[in-house]
Amino acid sequence: MNQPIQTPDWVRDAIFYQIFPDRFAKSERVEKPSNLEPWDAPPTVYGFKGGDLLGVEEHLDYLLDLGVNAIYFNPIFQSASNHRYHTHDYFRVDPLLGGDAAFRSLLDAAHARGVKIVLDGVFNHASRGFFQFNHLLECGAQSPYVSWFIPHQFPLNAYDDRHEPNYAAWWNLHALPKFNTDNPQVRAFLWGVGEYWVKFGIDGWRLDVPYEIDDDAFWQEFRRRVKAVNPDAYIVGEIWHESQRWLQGDQFDAVMNYIFTRSAIAFFGAKTLAGLSPGGGYDKLKPQTAEVFAAEIDRMLSLYDWAITSVQLNLLGSHDTPRYLTLVGGDQSALRLATLFQMTMPGAPCIYYGDEIGLTGGYEPASRGAFPWDESVWDHDLRRYVQQTIALRKAYPALRRGTYRTVLARGEHYAFLREYERQSVVVVFNTSKREATLSIPLEGVPGVPRAVFGEPAALSRAGDDLSVSVPGRTGVVLALET
Repeated sequence: MNQPIQTPDWVRDAIFYQIFPDRFAKSERVEKPSNLEPWDAPPTVYGFKGGDLLGVEEHLDYLLDLGVNAIYFNPIFQSASNHRYHTHDYFRVDPLLGGDAAFRSLLDAAHARGVKIVLDGVFNHASRGFFQFNHLLECGAQSPYVSWFIPHQFPLNAYDDRHEPNYAAWWNLHALPKFNTDNPQVRAFLWGVGEYWVKFGIDGWRLDVPYEIDDDAFWQEFRRRVKAVNPDAYIVGEIWHESQRWLQGDQFDAVMNYIFTRSAIAFFGAKTLAGLSPGGGYDKLKPQTAEVFAAEIDRMLSLYDWAITSVQLNLLGSHDTPRYLTLVGGDQSALRLATLFQMTMPGAPCIYYGDEIGLTGGYEPASRGAFPWDESVWDHDLRRYVQQTIALRKAYPALRRGTYRTVLARGEHYAFLREYERQSVVVVFNTSKREATLSIPLEGVPGVPRAVFGEPAALSRAGDDLSVSVPGRTGVVLALET
């Protein structure tokens, strides 16, 4: 008999906040080098702004006030890139971020306040500055580390962009030599990294392009080692498409749910799509009707075991996509609708830093701008809305653990029911610009409806039919009270 799939229970209650460390906040307690870009200047491909981990610690109050209880960090290890996906040293936090001591301080402060920390693990490729690859640059074919990578000829061409790299590199980029993960020493090294930082105290790993390591046994052993240190560690992979191969309970707990992302853009932003691609190699999005949206969401929820579905990382955008507001042409009503959907869906919601105050930005690096700590430029109404949707999710276990059933999908109107133990919650969306009175069938579901979020113009129930009038471009949430 197969064992039931186990995923970390805490993730069902998590509200994640994704932080790009160079751009969130900086502390005067971390010494800065010269030649940093001005904080409020547009971000550039190579420039650094000087954000650090003590800056994050000093703004934990901000995150807790919003309702956040988990942080996913883009890479924090020593690197010569502002995004730090070019890893120099997997066992050292970047000095520009404050080093290991700053991370220790932040981790302890976060845990003391009930905030989990998940780090980005880049295990498919390293960098030209990674010691073992630098050894190849210096010693050529005689380097003892030659089998850590996949060189085709020597000397290595690591810097001349006029010619392709003569070694295996991610996306054929000179700066990103691929590991030879068939090498037992490389495998042990990477598994050791996974173990080390979980022992240090982190609560999980987000795995960068894990499908590039096309080896189930590698990830099965990674999981065994990480879970042996902390059975509740969260392992979430960056995979943009259906991921059954990795989500059988023996590799990852979840993936970044870009299937959710695309539908949340295409339905709620259908009227204002800006013609941009949200990434992942897909075509540009086309507007979705409620019927198409419902079919896609139902398909998405059927892909995996419910234990996996319940801890999927549901995001509206990330460092790899244009920001949500930009994707929908600045339509804030679309962002509000999508946020309410995100906070009432199965899976763990993840807010990309700054989305809650109305940050915009197109393709990278524009989507990676610095967080403005001048509150006069914040959209405070939007932030309060996000805060209220988070509070709603926390108030109703059915929104975190309940079953999910579509009960209405017609044109510009969509509703679903979530049930958990004796609690039933109906979430209703009107994406049209006009108020709509909707009839929602609730056969076999008892209870008198009460609005717990949003402001329906009218609300009643007669037998199995619930009638609710929803203003245009808004959503309402109804608790059925017995």
